[in-house]
Amino acid sequence: MDSTGTLFLPSGSSTVSQDVDALFYFMVYASIVLLGIVVSGLIYFGFRYRRKRQEAERLTAGISHNTKLEILWSVIPTILVMIVFVWGFRVFMDMHVVPAEATEIKVTGQKWFWTFDYPEGVNTLNELVVPVDKPVKLLMSSKDVIHSFFVPDFRIKMDVLPNRYSVTWFEATQMGEYPLFCAEFCGDGHSDMIGTVKVVSEREYAAWLEEGSYSGEGLSLADFGEALFSSKACITCHSIEGKPMAGPHLNGVFGKPVPLQDGGEVIADENYIRESILEPQASIVAGFQPVMPTYQGILKDREIDALIEYIKSLK
Repeated sequence: MDSTGTLFLPSGSSTVSQDVDALFYFMVYASIVLLGIVVSGLIYFGFRYRRKRQEAERLTAGISHNTKLEILWSVIPTILVMIVFVWGFRVFMDMHVVPAEATEIKVTGQKWFWTFDYPEGVNTLNELVVPVDKPVKLLMSSKDVIHSFFVPDFRIKMDVLPNRYSVTWFEATQMGEYPLFCAEFCGDGHSDMIGTVKVVSEREYAAWLEEGSYSGEGLSLADFGEALFSSKACITCHSIEGKPMAGPHLNGVFGKPVPLQDGGEVIADENYIRESILEPQASIVAGFQPVMPTYQGILKDREIDALIEYIKSLK
C-alpha cells in the first residue's frame, strides 16, 4: 500500500480517487483564494477608509453602488459553482455507475463486524479480498441498524441499511492492505467495527478462492476450530487465557456450570455452545451485556462443530 498522503487525504488507491481528490483540492484552493481576497479587502478598506476624528460627521461617501463590481462578485461565484456542479456530477456518475464486468460480492453489516460472501461460496469476516485492477461491485445490507461502509483510500463511503440493498463499487489500483471502517455510529462497539480490504494479484486471488472453499480438509476438528476462532473474529471478544473481555473467557469452561443473567445456571456442554453461537441472546452469562451477534447463516455446520471441539480442548 502506498503510505503517502497529504494533510487532508490518505493515499488514493482506486480509479476514482484521482478525480475525487482533484475536485476536493479545487474547492479547497478556490476557497483559500477567495478567503484571501475578502480578508485582504477587509483589512485594506478598514484602514484606508477608517473614520478620522476630523471627519466624524461624514459617515459614508457619496457613492451608492458600483455596477461593474456588483456584476463581478455575482458572476465569478456563479461560474465557480457551475464548474463544481458539472465536475461533481461527472465524478458522482463515475462512482455510482457499476461496470458491467464487475465481480459482485455480498456485504452484510451487523453489530459489530462485516461479513463478505463471494459467488464461489467463500465467506469471510472483516477481511475483503479483491484482485487488483478489476472492478468489484458490493451489494450491501444490514442485519440490524444503519452502518456505513467506508474505505478512505478508495474514496468510497456508502450507508448500509436494514431491509434494503445499497450498492457501491471500486477498482483498486495498488496491491496492499487498506483499513475499512464503519462511518455511522451503530452502538457501543462502533469503534471496534474495523476491517481490512486486501488487494492481491489476480493469480493470488484465484489461489485464495480455491483455498478458501475448503472445509478444513486435512485438519482435526480442534485445529480447524482454532483457525476459525481467529478468522471469524471470535478472538476479538472472547479470551482463551482466562481474562474476560467484551464476552466471557472460554478457557476451561466446557463441562462447567455457567451462571446466567436471569439467576439461573447452565452446564457449558455442546448444546449450550451451539446455542450461544446461533442464538446468543437465549442464555446471557451473568455480568455481560447481550451484545454478541448471531452467526446463524454465517457458519456452516462443520465450522460450528469445529469451534465446539476447539472450545472443548481449551484447558
